[in-house]
Amino acid sequence: MKVLLVNGSPHPEGCTRRALDEVAKALTQDGIQTELLQLGKSPIAGCIACGHCATSGHCVFDDVVNELIDRAQTADGFIFGSPVYFAHPAGQILSALDRAFFAGGANFAQKPGAIVVSARRAGTTASLDALQKYLGISQMPIISATYWNMVHGNTPQEVEQDLEGLQTMRNLGHHMAWMLKCIAAGKEAGIQPPLAEGTYRTNFIR
Repeated sequence: MKVLLVNGSPHPEGCTRRALDEVAKALTQDGIQTELLQLGKSPIAGCIACGHCATSGHCVFDDVVNELIDRAQTADGFIFGSPVYFAHPAGQILSALDRAFFAGGANFAQKPGAIVVSARRAGTTASLDALQKYLGISQMPIISATYWNMVHGNTPQEVEQDLEGLQTMRNLGHHMAWMLKCIAAGKEAGIQPPLAEGTYRTNFIR
């Protein structure tokens, strides 16, 4: 079993990465393989609703988003991490997830996921709320921990002082490992995910 950790920060070794590393450490202890994808510093365009992905399964913009879609196909679970900018997630992760879930949503569906955010001080709960909506609309079980999935600090060294935040990251990793093992045990027992209805699509403006 493998969990894909996505670092939505432009800083590959920053506070968000420190939080993701703590989650990965707990997953490794529980026998779960981890893989890290850095969204990086290159600009990530937003979705332009062109419809290209409806037939190709990939976005018309061939960048890290298509890499995310491809890696998601072989992942069993996901941890998405973002710093907080202006009480909101970083712009690049929002653009990336808009396109990845629209173009490759089937690769995420019914696989457990979690959100991790880092901030100097505030904006974390609003950022968690914004990012968790991707999971909720995609039939993904949302993994919890023992507090909101956040760490505080302006540098990775300051994050080291957030003992409760790092504890939360470890608990999140252990809960993710437990959920993955439960899902695997269920499949072995013949329990399959439910087939979601998709008949109705109601528009408010007619």
